[in-house]
Amino acid sequence: MLLAILVVPLVAAVVAWWGPTRLAQGATVVAGAATFGLSLALVGRAGGRSQMALGGWLRADDLSLVFLLTTAFLYALTAVFAMGYVGRRHDPRYSRRLYAGLNLFCWAMAVTPVVNSLVEIWAALEIASVVSALLVALDDTDGAAEASWKYLIIASMGLGIALFGTVAMYAAGASALGPAYHMAIGPLLSVAHRLPPGLVRLAYLLAVLGFGTKMGLVPVHTWLPDAHSEAPTPVSALLSGALLAVSFYAILRYFQITGRAVGYAFPREVLLGFGITSLALAALYVVSQRDLKRLLAYSSIEHMGIMAIGMSFAAPLAVVGVLLQVLAHGAAKGTAFFGAGSVLAKLGTKDLRLIRGGIGVLPWTGPMLVLAVLALSAAPPFGIFRSEFLIVAGGLSVPSDGVVAVLVGLVVLAFLGLSWWATRTMASPTPAGGSTAGATVARGETSAWMVAAMAAGLVALAILGVHPPSALSHVLSRAASELGVGP
Repeated sequence: MLLAILVVPLVAAVVAWWGPTRLAQGATVVAGAATFGLSLALVGRAGGRSQMALGGWLRADDLSLVFLLTTAFLYALTAVFAMGYVGRRHDPRYSRRLYAGLNLFCWAMAVTPVVNSLVEIWAALEIASVVSALLVALDDTDGAAEASWKYLIIASMGLGIALFGTVAMYAAGASALGPAYHMAIGPLLSVAHRLPPGLVRLAYLLAVLGFGTKMGLVPVHTWLPDAHSEAPTPVSALLSGALLAVSFYAILRYFQITGRAVGYAFPREVLLGFGITSLALAALYVVSQRDLKRLLAYSSIEHMGIMAIGMSFAAPLAVVGVLLQVLAHGAAKGTAFFGAGSVLAKLGTKDLRLIRGGIGVLPWTGPMLVLAVLALSAAPPFGIFRSEFLIVAGGLSVPSDGVVAVLVGLVVLAFLGLSWWATRTMASPTPAGGSTAGATVARGETSAWMVAAMAAGLVALAILGVHPPSALSHVLSRAASELGVGP
């Protein structure tokens, strides 16, 4: 199954590049569904033991499965959404580039959590960065080109810093394993107590700063709002729901090793600093946004901050909440970006000041976009409510009352900003006189495929919030144990 995950998206990318649009669409949907099905099968087989392939080059433990499942689910949803998104265009070259790029992008993100080496994690994220930067510029506008260059430059600098962190961790591991070792995660964890503390701390700091650039942590987040806003909608959904998550996965692997080597106080404090700063800035920017996709981009920064803060609590309950939030955020952000793409396709604008009467114009997408935004705002009964409840409960059990109070206050501020814009644009009536975008178009959906993708995302969010499957709950609990949180 791990080998199939390695091969299927690549085959779909080749088919999409050389085949006609219809074949590219079918291959992408099949590849997305197959990758998600394989991920579910791996979750079903998980029993607390790592699953290996290619002589140990591929390795999936419970922590890997959380991020693989997030990426695979969003891959499948995006493939369905793209059927309607690309179907509106009649440019075969655009379709070929989009589908080939989507499959290659999803391949790199699916491979990231299942490769068994810190070097290979870095390489997979580098491939994802290059491919996604090209996808950001796909619409060939001035804004898209500028956002793509900004993303490529900042992400390259971040991954350069992460490479220095990888080298530092290699040097630390060489002192215990010898210079010819492969930077596999298992051996590093087994000798973590023998690693030089100074080198490990340096490697961790560089990794958080470097991979944090891709994750969207403040102050290395500046590429994110522009890229998410200007990219084609399927790319925006994958950037926000999957790429940020697998970048967080890379940080957690360094967190795991560093905690065993020098104790968990240091890596937790580093994440707490980045998390509070990211959450505070994002909450303030959410309130003041005027662009629908930029609003969702800052919401992503908010959630990355919440995850970082949750990891800073020395409580298994909070870490389970963080890992559940990875899954729920991927589903919610994908669904919300799908709704934003439908609004843009229908009304021709992302300007929140011009969008009114969305529910009246888009009878299915409008209500579902409101629900997706409420899900992002941690409203029950969706998965993010459950995950943030666990994070807060874990913080109170430590106790970290002051940090929890700040967390709750900033989350409430972001909730007010997101919900206000959602109700103002979607639920408010269209003014007479045709002064807004929504007043000039006929009622009706752009594509049934786009509606289906949103509906599937909302169903997943409801399941994660009301009653996650028992197999998934066990995976989350074991993954939290693997991270070894402690004082």
